[in-house]
Amino acid sequence: MAAKSRTAKYYASNPKARAKKASYDTKYHSTPSRKKYRSELNAARRKRKIYGKGGGDLSHTKRGTLTRESASKNRARNGANGRSTKK
Repeated sequence: MAAKSRTAKYYASNPKARAKKASYDTKYHSTPSRKKYRSELNAARRKRKIYGKGGGDLSHTKRGTLTRESASKNRARNGANGRSTKK
């Protein structure tokens, strides 16, 4: 098992902060824009017949298209301003 990140250690040892973050995350992921974003990704996964089968993520490219990529590579990439570094 991988070691906990600094952030994970912080939230594990600060229950009030963890509760505050959980509350914020719940509100954020309930917004219409987040729901629309998730529905678009789910629709793309259904179209490619990979929805519900695990496997890779759909990664956003600079051109705005989606491409299949391993979850670890997709989630680890943080380009300038959190934007994709993929072509």
